Amino acid sequence: MPITSIDTDVEALTMTVVADFTVPARRLWEAYSDPRQLEKFWGPPDWPATFSRHDMAPGGLSRYYMSGPEGQRMNGLWEIIGVDAPRTLEVRDRFAREDGSVDDDMPSMRVVFAFDDTDAGSRLTTTTWFGSVADLEQLVEMGMEEGLTTAMGQIDQVLADLTSFAAGVGTTTQILDDTHIRVSRVIRGPIEKVWDAHHEPELMKRWLLGPDGWTMPVCDVAASVGDTYRYEWVDENGENRFGFTGELVESAHPYRAVTTEQMIGMDTVTTNELTLIPVDDGTLLSVLITYPDATTRDIILATGMTEGMEASYARMESELMAMA
Repeated sequence: MPITSIDTDVEALTMTVVADFTVPARRLWEAYSDPRQLEKFWGPPDWPATFSRHDMAPGGLSRYYMSGPEGQRMNGLWEIIGVDAPRTLEVRDRFAREDGSVDDDMPSMRVVFAFDDTDAGSRLTTTTWFGSVADLEQLVEMGMEEGLTTAMGQIDQVLADLTSFAAGVGTTTQILDDTHIRVSRVIRGPIEKVWDAHHEPELMKRWLLGPDGWTMPVCDVAASVGDTYRYEWVDENGENRFGFTGELVESAHPYRAVTTEQMIGMDTVTTNELTLIPVDDGTLLSVLITYPDATTRDIILATGMTEGMEASYARMESELMAMA
């Protein structure tokens, strides 16, 4: 059990949890910055968490829900206040309603995660500030201490896995629910270059090609929120032309961009949320895709989407490494 101490100070309205680990602080930081790893321990074992969004930048948001053993669902979100990688992460932790909005009827907490190297490895100090004694007592009564203890007891297993989340694994696709999937890959390259690779037309034409044998004659990029984009591809014979169009809905350089996507000539519209997070091996690229329903999701997945994205991302990585 990594937890060394839990100290609740009613006068200061704080709860401080200290936990020690045998890995460097940087490895511990990455477990918190990577949503694929974070969701393996953020919820207690019988209430596992799923992170649908995780912005590791000031002003960003993280959205998650925990699933209960009898089908219950508890929604939460972090408002990201400060990020000083790999030392401190400060968030406002809030309860959320089913539609994702903040539940103002429930307490909110300011939480600071501090990561420090020690002679034996690292120490994580998690300090939570409550708005009032009533808020503190309510959350303690709800089982906050027990939940933290059982949740953090799962971290060691995540930290021991040095291969599943590293560069070289390739593109992975995780089904989150009926209408959402998350596509993830670590790209060997700095975050600014990975961002540029999604916004510079000439560079995009060299990597955003899917399987071998295709070219991208049309690459009209949306430069500002509200702009539309249009991408088109043809095979090596100049035939079988197809493409996508959509709108840039949200942009926060260099870590987040949200676009709609519609295949030209088709009615189905999806939403793609791109998130970039710096990691030791390069940049963790995640795309949360929202489909209208599970049937559409499964039809698109069955086309070999993951394999096509991996071929493109491998080309991107090669381009960025050649530019280094």
